[in-house]
Amino acid sequence: MKRIFDTILGIITLVVLALPMLLIALLIKLSSRGPVVYWSDRVGINNKLFKMPKYRTMKTDTPALPTHLLTNPDHYYSTTGKILRKLSLDELPQIFSVLKGDMSFVGPRPALFNQEDLIELRTRKDIHKIVPGITGWAQINGRDELPIPVKVDMDEYYLKHRSFFFDLRILFLTLFNVIHSHGVQH
Repeated sequence: MKRIFDTILGIITLVVLALPMLLIALLIKLSSRGPVVYWSDRVGINNKLFKMPKYRTMKTDTPALPTHLLTNPDHYYSTTGKILRKLSLDELPQIFSVLKGDMSFVGPRPALFNQEDLIELRTRKDIHKIVPGITGWAQINGRDELPIPVKVDMDEYYLKHRSFFFDLRILFLTLFNVIHSHGVQH
């Protein structure tokens, strides 16, 4: 049922957001050199790597690190990047990953390929056995502000309590948090 919900919601979301997504792509292209979409190597279900699309918010020479590990993240943002991140608009291309089946709308946020500590902790707690999501329980409870062990505890809570209605609650709270920019550091 979750896959059917993801597919239907993905199609509806793409139809509704097609024009804004094209405008964002145009803004990125006009404001900085390089591709519009950044393909991030992420860890999916069963720890298999997949390419996750995001609107490019950083300059093309940015190291492949989580933003909070960059020495001076502001130095790496493109002209439109910080705004796209603050509003979480950089995440919109992930709808295509949902339609493809690499991601769900709700699940643990996919780890970067080089976040060994996060991957190891999730594997120990069987979190790697579920499809990662655009949003999740950890994202609405702190997002970038949470240390990795706390994120993993929240992911484990989601694993043990997941249901259709819990997913709907997470989606609703995500919209609330995005509107109010809760938990966004950079």
